Amino acid sequence: MHDGFVDIHCHLLPGIDDGATDLETSLGMARMAVEDGTSTILVTPHQLGNFGHNRGDDIRRRTADLQQALNEHQIPLQILPGGDVRIEDGMIEQLVSGEVLSLGDLRKHVLLELPHELYFPMEGILSALERQGMTGILSHPERNRGILREPGLVPKLVGEGCLMQVTAGSLMGTFGPNCQQLAEWMITEGLVHFVATDAHGTKKRRPLMQRAFDRVRELAGKSAAKKLCIRNPGLVACGQRVPAGRHAQSRRGWRSLLPARRVA
Repeated sequence: MHDGFVDIHCHLLPGIDDGATDLETSLGMARMAVEDGTSTILVTPHQLGNFGHNRGDDIRRRTADLQQALNEHQIPLQILPGGDVRIEDGMIEQLVSGEVLSLGDLRKHVLLELPHELYFPMEGILSALERQGMTGILSHPERNRGILREPGLVPKLVGEGCLMQVTAGSLMGTFGPNCQQLAEWMITEGLVHFVATDAHGTKKRRPLMQRAFDRVRELAGKSAAKKLCIRNPGLVACGQRVPAGRHAQSRRGWRSLLPARRVA
């Protein structure tokens, strides 16, 4: 099992999407991540949506090239191929064919992205993935405007077997108080399975996990912090099953902890 943090959502590959712009930036991000305690990153360039041109074989090749560069620069970081997949028609077929990548390219877990401005029902998508032996992980639900308006969607999705990935920066207030409040409520309610950086560079949205780990520990204890930042993402990196569902209960009813503010 992995000793350091395992980041399952990071735009580390250079020159492929809105993440690292060049190799120098990728190497800088990698050094920053290692210094912060990360040992493994699943690189997740955007796929589908506005990034339909990003194909599986190209991501695999770029991942291998970046790993070689990391080794040559003696940066002790393992990287694995993956994708940040916008939900759209034809997605399942492309996952099966390998044109769209599962996390680690292991065909076990798929990082799913909703449009930021709205929520639409995911039950059919989750079922279709399950029939292919894959599990959906919803990326940054705390930043989705539809979910911010209706946080009660989260426990329903978790009950359907969807795994939840919260952004490290959300726990630090990077995306504003509404996102932070929802992320913290999800943590205390046991509705989060992973914390990941969704890093895009070295100056903003950086690949830092330690502060978020410390915040999860404050909210839910050290065991939960290790589970969300090390153990569960480590299972994804190995292609092993991550326990679904709610993994802890708050002492208060979840409705009493719903974020009071709503985003219009």
